[in-house]
Amino acid sequence: MTSTEPRTTSLPENRWNDVEAPTSDGLAALTYRSRLLGADRTLVNIYGGNTSTKSVEQDHLGRDVTVLWVKGSGSDVATITEKGFAGLKLDEVLPLMEREAMTDEEMTAYLERTVFEPGRPRQSIETLLHAFVPAKHVDHTHPDAVISIACAPDGERIMREIWGDRAAWVPYIRPGFTLSKRIGEAVRNNPGLECVVMGKHGLVTWGDTARESYENTLRVVGEAQAYLDARREAEPFGGPAVESVDEGTRERLLARLLPVLRGAARGERPVILSVDTSAEVMEFVNSRGARDLSQVGAACPDHLVHTKRVPLYLDWTPQEGEDALVEKARAGALTFREEYERYFEAHRGEGDRMFSPAPRVILVPGVGMINSGPDAQGADVSRQLYLRAITVMRGATSLGGFVSLTPEESYAVEYWPLELYKLAQKPAPRVLDGHVALVTGAASGIGRAIARRLARDGAHVVIADLNAEGGAEVAREITAERGYRRATSVPMNVTAEEQVQGAYTHTVLNYGGVDVVVNNAGIASSAPIEDTSLEMWNRNQSILSTGYFLVAREAFRVMKAQGTGGNLVFVGSKNSLAAGKNAAAYSAAKAAEVHLARCLAEEGGALGIRVNSVLPDSVLSGSAIWDGKWRAERAATYGIREDQLEEFYRQRNTLKVNILPEDIAEAVLFFATPAASKTTGGILTVDGGVPIAYVR
Repeated sequence: MTSTEPRTTSLPENRWNDVEAPTSDGLAALTYRSRLLGADRTLVNIYGGNTSTKSVEQDHLGRDVTVLWVKGSGSDVATITEKGFAGLKLDEVLPLMEREAMTDEEMTAYLERTVFEPGRPRQSIETLLHAFVPAKHVDHTHPDAVISIACAPDGERIMREIWGDRAAWVPYIRPGFTLSKRIGEAVRNNPGLECVVMGKHGLVTWGDTARESYENTLRVVGEAQAYLDARREAEPFGGPAVESVDEGTRERLLARLLPVLRGAARGERPVILSVDTSAEVMEFVNSRGARDLSQVGAACPDHLVHTKRVPLYLDWTPQEGEDALVEKARAGALTFREEYERYFEAHRGEGDRMFSPAPRVILVPGVGMINSGPDAQGADVSRQLYLRAITVMRGATSLGGFVSLTPEESYAVEYWPLELYKLAQKPAPRVLDGHVALVTGAASGIGRAIARRLARDGAHVVIADLNAEGGAEVAREITAERGYRRATSVPMNVTAEEQVQGAYTHTVLNYGGVDVVVNNAGIASSAPIEDTSLEMWNRNQSILSTGYFLVAREAFRVMKAQGTGGNLVFVGSKNSLAAGKNAAAYSAAKAAEVHLARCLAEEGGALGIRVNSVLPDSVLSGSAIWDGKWRAERAATYGIREDQLEEFYRQRNTLKVNILPEDIAEAVLFFATPAASKTTGGILTVDGGVPIAYVR
């Protein structure tokens, strides 16, 4: 006989705090409750789930109106604010309960006419679910424990065993009018009901107060988790099939593998990759069951847009070696594309436009999980969601197996117009979105300005500089301004081969590869030839010639592995073309830079790698080379005081323009973007119009 008594629970953490919680039970309490739920990703997927409350508000005429406040489409409950909720007039929504059917288009158009307060976001896709459940507070969540049951072959029976008549089961239906009505009817027709389990989807709970609704969710999830805990397998997923490689081997494998995968994953734009080698991931990817389980389908409809229906599983073992891994990655990515294209063609509707057919999740036994996204945040969303899928598969298999949406059901969600609406709300892509840029000498001056400018147009930037502390500070600045993992720093001496190679390994491990490399590291020296020491000569050649060679060589290696081209920009000098007085060592090295750039433009052409040069002159403000000894040397060269140097150069400059590091950054940006896609081996002077510096 099925029990209807509450089971022993394994409660998620109760984060409710009476001191912090709003005293009212309206929109403020809804926001507080929503953020508490979102703070625990085992309860709510990132960007998933939706919450609501019903409250009496006054309209513009002072009349009392019952308003349904529901999460806005595309919001994340973990970070939502009061402005993130849509408000609808409940009395105008509830008559829809009497309808027999309603298309998504009809539902959306109708709800738009019930808006209580203009200027708020579009309501959640599952708004009617919240309207039809006759409770003041309603939560729709995707708890790992409950979805494990919802994705088990015998999920409905298990639900009955856990909750008895306190729960209702609704088989999988894509969100919309029909699903909402079935859930509403189940709750209305069963007064003793405490929750609804949605097959292959999630959980609906409710309460009379915000706190009661929140704690009801925790209790129900805790009961599900206790059931799973009692059946936890000692060796989930069939036990291990391979062992993880050691850290050094993993780094070497990933440094070679990631550029290949990044090139294969590129669509209209490049992508950013991330790597997860956590214990949860390794337990799964190393298991006997990973290959078959991973190809069953998504663990939740909300995952599909960010993870695709299935990941790319590389059927490889560490004993086969890295060459085999790279070849299987290339072949696997190609096969994945072909299979995705067939999936699209088999289910496409009129007007559907195929997303990139590249994988969003790649599983590598012994190595880990690789995720891709349009930026670092997008890659991390994919990572987070597949971690949730692993947990669900672990729970479901302990209950007899894992079932998912059919390919038809998956396509209907992945290409669902209401789901695509969320994506359409994103800002238009910037010119360097998805690109990775490595800038040398970026801790200060021109390099810092270049890094900041590239980041402003969407690039993820690696700050490579001998000044480790300064580089780290620039990376922190950019990340604070531009968002999640937008910049990273790595100490690098451009004259040290191992450090240069290490900087590229750092770049690849952080982002998957590189698209733009700015050779900017510099040094300045001034002396008549008879006073130029061999040490000064060698130092200039080492940094400005050999250093630029080492940085460019490693860029070519990574870009060639990606197979998607790339851009190198050399920051030379006016002295590259017109030697400066008492600067033989500096001018000769700068001339070598430009010739090297033109040599590489010839080599890179067939590979789609463009190499161009920017030649600045007299960058006085904000340039590090004008500090200290160099300033004194230049003043002595021209027989003036140091404090007269800026004015001297302005007078020397026929346009009397003060050239700034930001001016050089704009020139670099031009070469780094499609605006210069038909130019390689080019030279752009930024000299304020000094006649001697232009290219003859």
